[in-house]
Amino acid sequence: MNKLAGMEMFVRVVESGSFAAAAEASRVSATMVAKHINDIEQRLGARLLHRTTRRQQLSDVGRLYYERCKQVLADVELAEASALELHATPRGQLRVIAPVSFGSHILVPVLSDYMAQYPDISIELTLDNRRPQFVDGGFELGIHIGEINEPGIVARPLRPYRRLLAASASYLDRHGQPEHPQQLSAHDCLGPSYWRRFDQWLFVGPNGATCQVTVRSRFTANQGNALRIAALSGAGIVLQPEAVLADDLDAGRLLPVLPEWSLLPSPMYLIYAQDARPTAKLRSAIDFLLARLDA
Repeated sequence: MNKLAGMEMFVRVVESGSFAAAAEASRVSATMVAKHINDIEQRLGARLLHRTTRRQQLSDVGRLYYERCKQVLADVELAEASALELHATPRGQLRVIAPVSFGSHILVPVLSDYMAQYPDISIELTLDNRRPQFVDGGFELGIHIGEINEPGIVARPLRPYRRLLAASASYLDRHGQPEHPQQLSAHDCLGPSYWRRFDQWLFVGPNGATCQVTVRSRFTANQGNALRIAALSGAGIVLQPEAVLADDLDAGRLLPVLPEWSLLPSPMYLIYAQDARPTAKLRSAIDFLLARLDA
């Protein structure tokens, strides 16, 4: 007889408490149930159940076989569900969290393309510079900048996050163009207030040279676009991701400062909770974002 069918019947007998109850649940005769159990016992050469007219009890072999059967059946169910999921159409709402500047300037266009490819998907995007909380926040995907090592979280590396310096022509006309990062200490610098050491900037330059500078920040903000506008207004030298500054640099509204140097790039990851069976929605989003944002 079919081994898998026999396992299912044995588990049903144990959990229902009798051959008769298992037969009723399976819509077969009690004789067929007994045939399944006898076939297993003959194959194993051991008794699985001690049966009397009033009750049945698992033998030591039966107890071990029961636990193994449950695991095998669960694995089979997972395998079939996963196979079906591969052919499923991604649908439903996807909840994503990302840092403010990266999310608004880089991630939003990518997510728009993803929704165009999968019309049954809707997205709720939260922009927050705090580390994503999947359990409390209910998020399915997140972008994290910086190192991460958390149990139960899968971190897929993306392109490192690169930040550049820029200033308006009016500011540089008044204060001059610095020629080395150390000269930034004499300038008005515009930096993120949410950094723990917002006045310490570590740069990497030609041939991998590094330079740490203590800067003077008369104006800080927790939002990159506010710093960008301050730079456009001539308030100082701004430090922001290249994607945030790209349009202004291309249009000449801002000028590059120390173009051979950039803040030491930060590692960036696509993160999500570990799951043995991701949905078609989540799997498709992971594949799409990795293809567009991977290193």
